[in-house]
Order: sequence, then structure tokens, then C-alpha cells
Amino acid sequence: MADPLDQLDRSTRAWTLACAALALLPLLLQLPPLLAVVIAIAAMLTAALSWRRVLPMPVRLLLVLGMLAAIVWQMGMVRPGRDTGCALLAAMLAIKSSELRSLRDARSLLGFALFAPFAAFLLDQGPLTTTLAAQAGVGTLLALQRLAHDEGRAGRLPLRGQLRSVGRLLAIGLPLALASFWLFPRLATPLWGVPERAVGTPGLSDSMEPDQWLDLMADDTPALRVQFFGAVPEPAQRYWRGPVLTAFDGRRWSRDRASARRPAATVEASAQGWDYQIDYEPTDRRQLVALDLPSRAPEGSTLDADMSLSSERPLASLSRWRLHSAPPARFDSTLSPYLRRAALQLPGGFNPRTATLAQQWRQEAGADDEAIVRRALQWITRDFSYTLATPPAGRDPVDEFLFGYKAGFCQHFSSAFVVLMRNAGIPARVVTGFAGGTRNRIGDYWVLRRMDAHAWAEVWLPQRGWVRVNPTAAVAPERILDTLDDRLQAGTDTPMQQRWLQLGQMGDWLRRGWNDLVLSFDARRQQQLLKPLGLDDLGPAQLIAGFVTAALMALAWMAWLLARGERERDPLLRGWHRLGRRYAPLGLAREPHETAQDWARRVHARRPDPALLALSQRFADARYAGTCTELASLLRDLRRHRPTSGASP
Repeated sequence: MADPLDQLDRSTRAWTLACAALALLPLLLQLPPLLAVVIAIAAMLTAALSWRRVLPMPVRLLLVLGMLAAIVWQMGMVRPGRDTGCALLAAMLAIKSSELRSLRDARSLLGFALFAPFAAFLLDQGPLTTTLAAQAGVGTLLALQRLAHDEGRAGRLPLRGQLRSVGRLLAIGLPLALASFWLFPRLATPLWGVPERAVGTPGLSDSMEPDQWLDLMADDTPALRVQFFGAVPEPAQRYWRGPVLTAFDGRRWSRDRASARRPAATVEASAQGWDYQIDYEPTDRRQLVALDLPSRAPEGSTLDADMSLSSERPLASLSRWRLHSAPPARFDSTLSPYLRRAALQLPGGFNPRTATLAQQWRQEAGADDEAIVRRALQWITRDFSYTLATPPAGRDPVDEFLFGYKAGFCQHFSSAFVVLMRNAGIPARVVTGFAGGTRNRIGDYWVLRRMDAHAWAEVWLPQRGWVRVNPTAAVAPERILDTLDDRLQAGTDTPMQQRWLQLGQMGDWLRRGWNDLVLSFDARRQQQLLKPLGLDDLGPAQLIAGFVTAALMALAWMAWLLARGERERDPLLRGWHRLGRRYAPLGLAREPHETAQDWARRVHARRPDPALLALSQRFADARYAGTCTELASLLRDLRRHRPTSGASP
């Protein structure tokens, strides 16, 4: 039979469930929206059904199977990863309340719930997640304190007193936490690997095939932020070069794997250049971007023969790169036989109508490659439209696009243009990356969203080398039917929508500040931590010494506060002692042998104070007789009492 002293009352049960839900919230916000809604509904139903009695084992087993089915439904039968593990944790926490009955069960639920905000940090370390996790931690401490009071049958403190008690606990650990963050030596590379996400974070890929980019282009979350130091490129120059795709199998474009082993391309840069810094949001990719064209590879990256940058490690966390770029005056003006063959390669048996048209143009243009390029762009301007609503691609996607629906987005235009050029004998390739960017006026930096992903073409022309051609931009303005910006900005011309846009920019500026101050605090910045004090480039030994010193000081602080709290665990006794210390400067400190009332009478004889006599009586009744029913009022009066002025004759 259950111990009645261990049973939860209604208010404590509600408090426990609310704190568990608060801990679950930051994790739910990082899961796929539909799955998060399912888990939240399951949590509420479980709590409601088990409010009066523990659910039977078969019902709990059905809940477990239902949660597993929901995860598979939303994420598929994928290999284990961070997101699937976090989803499983959230699902199990949602149905944990089905066995909540006693104080011990409540402690178990709260302890399990604390794993949720920590798991959320595996998926996101932003300020919102951190704020929600901190609130969950405070709420859990309050709930555990409430459970301890219930178990000891002690009177519950008012909420203000509970918050003050939890604040002391946080103050005890804060110095050690700060010392660990700022001074504990950080490794330049991780000591162990964090499992990759089973559901990849959107990012640029090293391949492109029909309709592949729709999910990426529908994502308006930031992909990277750019800070320029000096001149800012004009819109026509804001092409952010990523993977260059040369190999084509009829449907799928992919990188030439040999480009990483080939000698660097010969580039004659123009006098104009840009110095800038890129902050990447985490992805599961390695592809970096740079303004056309990067001058060199920053540390930790490689620059291949196609002038594309790649990180040496996956971009699984926030990363920062300092770059310099300059537009090319000539880019690889002497094409090697190998590169010519690769840039003219086409699979046999695909897109026959495109091949016939290109050969006809070649006969009519003779050796004038630029005339063929101009003719293709004029055709696009005259007959083609831009839209996101395109039919699924068939066996000959380029023929279907050029001679069928004649409408699409950058993926269709760039692929069809390159195939057309190659059939005409002009070396060409697809370049992927980003285009444009939006300036954040508050922070004076540029934001590129994932939906700014773009694909364009490069053709090789004699005496000029590789030349950028953006066939998508050739579409006549009146033929741009449906863009993501149109969908996202519908109705944004109203004052309310404009205010929301300003709030969005403010939120992104705050997120960038958080990234700069916290998430990008790496080993390099740690070594320069004390540079303003004249300590340049601290090495690991100096950092360890500094950390040990700070940690010992923090531990001494913790020991003092804990010892003091152990001596004065009772808030009533702590309040009485604080009152006594106010009289010590007047020569009226309480002697160790004096009772509360004896001391109050002695003080009253020297400095008449009926209020002190009344307080001493109330304190004795509450502390020793147990007859005080207004503990909160007594604690408030103890805090407010001050010695009277003057003395008796």
C-alpha cells in the first residue's frame, strides 16, 4: 500500500507537470513542426488521462508504440542521429506523466525533464533556446524545492521567497560556470564527434538534379551573414560562388572530383576588391561560398581548380571566415584539353531536340561563340517565364523545358543553358551558390537566406576565359510570374507588416550579437581574452593556471555560501539573525546565551521599541511553539524592521 505521506496533492502535481512542460518546450521548437504538435498533444492527453490514477500498462505500451510510429512517420526509417534521438527523448518525456503518482515519481519526472533543454542545445544554441532552457532550469528547481517542503511537511514559502532561495543556488554556481566558459582551455578541434543529424540541415550540395532545390528555396531562414570592411559590391556583383558542377548524366549535375587535384586556375584579378567576413549558420555540408572570385583560401579551407571553397570539416556549428575577393579580368583564358573535354561532355541519347537546335545555331553563327550566347539569352527574354510551379521532369528534362512548358526557376534555366551551349560546342558549366542578400540596417550587415540559393552558368570564350552568364536574369520582368519573395512578402506594404519586418531585423541583429559574443568564442578568441590587460596570446598552460585559480576562488565562494546556508537553513531563523545584526553597530548585539525575548527586552530597556518586543514574541511562537499561522507576514516584518532612533534616559 502506498505511503500517504508520499502522495502528491493537486497543486504540487499541477506545478510538476507545468515545469516538465516548460522543460520540454525548447526541444519541441527544434523538431519538425507537425511532429512537435503531435508530441505536445500526446503530453496533454497523457497528463489529463492519468490525473486521477496511473494508466494501465497496456495503455502505456500503446502510447510508446504510437510515439515511435509518429517519429517514423515524420522522419522516416533513417539511421540514428541527433534529431531522431532528440525526438525520441521528447516523445518519452511526453508520456512519462502516465505513471506520476507520488513525490518520488515527481522527482523522477523532473530529473528526466532536465535532459530535454540539454538535448535542445544539440540542435540549436541560439538565444531563444538558451532563454527557454534557463527558465526550465529555474522552474525545475522551484518544483524540487516544493517537493522537499512537502516531504518534510514544512510550511511552503511564498513564491517570492522561493525565487530568492533558487536565486541563491544560482549565485553559488555562477562564478564557477563563468570561469569554465571563459578560461577552461578550448580545443581548436573537437575531442570527440557529435553524431550527425539524420535529417540533414538544408545547405548547398555538390550536385543538382530536377526539382531538388524546391525545399531549399522554400526555406527563408538565414544561411549566412556578411560584414563588409570597406566597399560593398553592387547588386550585379553580389554572386556568392559555391560548388561548380561540370559532370552531367542527363538528369543530374555533379562536381568534377578531379578538380581538387588539378592545379589552381590562372586568374587575372581586376583592381577592384572586397574585404569581408562571413558567419555561417550550421549545416551538415562542407561547401563554402565567396564572392566571385576568392583571392585565396582562408585557414581551415581549400580552394579547388574551379575556384570553389570547401571547409576541411563539416560546418556543423557556427563558423566565421575572413575572405577577400576580386572580380576577374581574365579567368583561365587558356583552357587545357582535359578541361575542354569535361566542359563539353554530354551523355548520349538525351535531349535530342536541344542538340538539333544547337547544331543549327552553330552552322548559322560560324565561329562566333558570343553570338550563340546572345541568341540564347534573347530567346529566353522573348519566350520564357519565371515560376516555381513546374511539372515533374521526365526523361529529357532540357527538351521538355526549352520546347514544352518554357517556365521554371534558376535550376531549369542554368541546366538547359549549359546543355544548349555544350551541344553548340561551347565549353560551359553550372555554378551554384547564392545571389543577392538583404541588408540589415540596424547592424549594417548583409543576410543571405537559404532561399537566396541560385544557379547560373559559366561559358568559356576565347581571349576572355570563363565568363559568368545568368540566364535566369534574362527573363523579361513581365514574365516573372511567381517568386518566393512574392509569396513571402504578400501584404507587406501595410504599416503592420512593415513593423513586423523591422522587428525581424531587430531579432536577427540580436541573434548575430549572440553568435558573436557566445557561440563564436573559440580557442583563438580565448587566447586573446586578456590582451587588453597586456597578456597576449595565452597558451594552454597559462589558461589552465588561470582557470584553476578562478575555479578555486569560485569553490571557496560556494563553500562559504553552502556552509552559511547549512547553518541557517530555516528562512525564519535567517531573517531573525539578520534583524539582530542591524543592532550590532549600536552595541546591542545578541549574546549567545540570550533567548529572543530576553534580548528584545534588553534592547527595549535601552531603546524603547514595542515593535521589537512584538516581533520577538511572534518569532518565538513560530519557531518553537508552532502557533504562528502567518509565516509570510512575519518574514516580511523581520525584513522591514529597523532600530529606533535615540535611547531612554
